[in-house]
Amino acid sequence: MENSDNHQEMTVPPVEGVAGGGTAYGWSDSGLPDPSRLKGAIDPTKVPSSDLVHVWCMPSTANVGPQDMPRSLEPISLLAARNERESIQIALRPKVSWSGSSVAGTVQVLCTDLCSPSGDRLIVGQSLSVRRVVPVLGVPDALAPLDMPTCLLNLFPGETTVIWLSVDVPNAQPPGQYEGELIITATRAEAESAATCLGKAEKDEICRELRNCLEAVEPIDGKPVDELVIRAKSAASSLRRVLLSPAFSDCFSDSGPLDMMDEDAISNLSIRLKISLTVWDFVLPETPSVPAVIGVSDTVIEDRFGVEHGSSEWYEALDLHFKWLLQYKISPYFCRWGDGMRVLTYTCPWPADHPKSDEYFSDPRLAAYAVPYGPVVSCGDTRKDYLQREVEILRTKSHWRKAYFYLWDEPLNVEHYDNIRNMAREIHAYAPDARILTTYYCGPSDAPLASNNFEAFLKVPEFLRPHTQIYCTSEWVIGNREDLAKDIISEIQPESGEEWWTYVCMGPSDPHPNWHLGMRGTQHRAVMWRVWKEGGTGFLYWGANCYERATFPSAEIRFRRGLPPGDGVLFYPGQVFSSSQQPVASLRLERLLSGLQDIEYLRHYASRYGREEGLALLEKTGMYLGPERYTLEHTPIDVMRGEIFRTCHS
Repeated sequence: MENSDNHQEMTVPPVEGVAGGGTAYGWSDSGLPDPSRLKGAIDPTKVPSSDLVHVWCMPSTANVGPQDMPRSLEPISLLAARNERESIQIALRPKVSWSGSSVAGTVQVLCTDLCSPSGDRLIVGQSLSVRRVVPVLGVPDALAPLDMPTCLLNLFPGETTVIWLSVDVPNAQPPGQYEGELIITATRAEAESAATCLGKAEKDEICRELRNCLEAVEPIDGKPVDELVIRAKSAASSLRRVLLSPAFSDCFSDSGPLDMMDEDAISNLSIRLKISLTVWDFVLPETPSVPAVIGVSDTVIEDRFGVEHGSSEWYEALDLHFKWLLQYKISPYFCRWGDGMRVLTYTCPWPADHPKSDEYFSDPRLAAYAVPYGPVVSCGDTRKDYLQREVEILRTKSHWRKAYFYLWDEPLNVEHYDNIRNMAREIHAYAPDARILTTYYCGPSDAPLASNNFEAFLKVPEFLRPHTQIYCTSEWVIGNREDLAKDIISEIQPESGEEWWTYVCMGPSDPHPNWHLGMRGTQHRAVMWRVWKEGGTGFLYWGANCYERATFPSAEIRFRRGLPPGDGVLFYPGQVFSSSQQPVASLRLERLLSGLQDIEYLRHYASRYGREEGLALLEKTGMYLGPERYTLEHTPIDVMRGEIFRTCHS
């Protein structure tokens, strides 16, 4: 939550399955230099913060949960190229309680700019961001925003709290060594502050939460019982957050007023975590080398945010999501599902003759864009007239090379394949160079193409040619046999403009790389390692916001029944976690970004020494050998990146 004192209350967001609060299980005061001196009431302004709080660092691939135990504290040392985001996690766990309320205590977190000896800076709030890791279904996943450069965090007894620090290095940032600090200071609990003087931000926050309650319960006439139950639970969650907010915290504490520490106290008592970043003279390409196209359901946006299809608010909501997702080096497309797995996909909701169209498609961060087969918003034109006009306009643009049509998802029989052929034939009549993308994991069930299923799967390109140019296959089909990827590629005709892309969804399952909730961090990141090693030229993911239907922004998040937890969800609505309208990223989305950045490192290395040497580097470091043989630890990733820096920097 946000308020005038930059306090971040560790309340429970309305996410299905999230457990609330910590427990005292395993709680002890062991490990303190002199426990006797901390008996009775503790004044954090007179005790070193290191006596009160465990602090340690973990890599971005670690899943650090509330019950994770402390490790030794070491300085943060990072390596990043220009136009790269690099992240690290900082874990905090109270050693004792110094608060008079239900929390163990409050800490102030201050992040400084990163500065080089020549005076160049990476500025907090611009290049540096800090977010709080929130468990979903008991697994660390959501990254809720924190105020910068200073915020207050409540720590709970026997519970580890994690913050996620990201550094975004601009394209033009001078290379060199940058240093800064993360300063963590135990303070008197904000519950001790005078609650009689509410700031505007606090009042706005309370009003927002109470308004959420009204949205949840009004109107209720004619609503089905199951929806009423969901709305009641959401209203209860909102009311709980209000009661646990700082404005009411004095109701649960009889302590005195908060006396914020002065500079000297911070200097003498704080835990000072050194941050060192090496920016090397390599710029990650602005346009990703491997297009990663990710679906965003427009109907989910319409339902949750209460915007009517085609309204000005609808365009604003889609525009917000599109621009926010570009920072993750992915190429979003919006989608609406039809009968028989027919899908209407489009990257820009405006027609091709609208100025926004060029703004979207010319953005260098966008590697590929979907062109709709018919009108996205009713415009009075027939579908054929609309399609012809769109194609004729877009073909005159330099960005047309990014365009593709995604018409049908996973065809299963001859009728489905015939529908793809007919639609593609119509598109190619207007644009012979148009690219049609088809996702599939099998051949048509009612027209055997070969003696066994895999051979039939291999014959799909021959069956669809020339009506598809991008053959997008499920990684589930390959399983753990990478030799099958070579068989697939052998059926593709790149000399005719054909490409091989891959996708994951419900499958493959553990231990293969995927983005399901609860998988290892390296398993999430390895999705893109697999793409590069197998030789794919693109990647597709079916949905990033496909949670269960809800009818107001702060409603409880529920994953869809029948799908592995997290499947189809890579970000969350911001209103669930704060007053911000910006979406909230998952750890899995951040690891997707890291995997795409790893591809750029490997491509850079291969451009100098050859692809075979790049593959040898993956094997030599132990980072990725195959879908069941990849590192479970972060160290090989740093070794790979460090080796590329060392060999390419010299």
